[in-house]
Amino acid sequence: MKLFGIIFILSLVFTSHISAQTTKIVTQKPTTNAAKSSPAYAEVLLRKAELTAELEGLLLDYTEEFPKIKTLRYEISLLQKDLEKLAAVTDVSRLSSALGKLMVRRAELQVDVWSLQKQYSDDHPDVKRAKRKVEIYEQAIKEILQ
Repeated sequence: MKLFGIIFILSLVFTSHISAQTTKIVTQKPTTNAAKSSPAYAEVLLRKAELTAELEGLLLDYTEEFPKIKTLRYEISLLQKDLEKLAAVTDVSRLSSALGKLMVRRAELQVDVWSLQKQYSDDHPDVKRAKRKVEIYEQAIKEILQ
């Protein structure tokens, strides 16, 4: 009878330990999943999917050196970085559709700056104007995420 009592107590301790570990795992995952199911994440992911589909179509006919392919790859990389940032956000209430649209538009503007910098110096008025637009969007994004 004593052996049964000891086994029963050990099984309770083991079950409590496993339950605590399971609770720990379950409570850690939703943050990432919640961020990935946010409207902002969906907006950025949608744009990345559109660009990736366009890229795949172009790759059937053109090489990696084709300017449009380089541009698409650059914008996709910017959006991927934004997706990673969004996935790391813990306060998912800030991840609105408007934030996603701001991030998508900022990526488009960053591509414009990148393209202009290939043609002109940083002192050129068009480059300065394009950089200023990017800064305005970055400030708006920071304001939402703070």
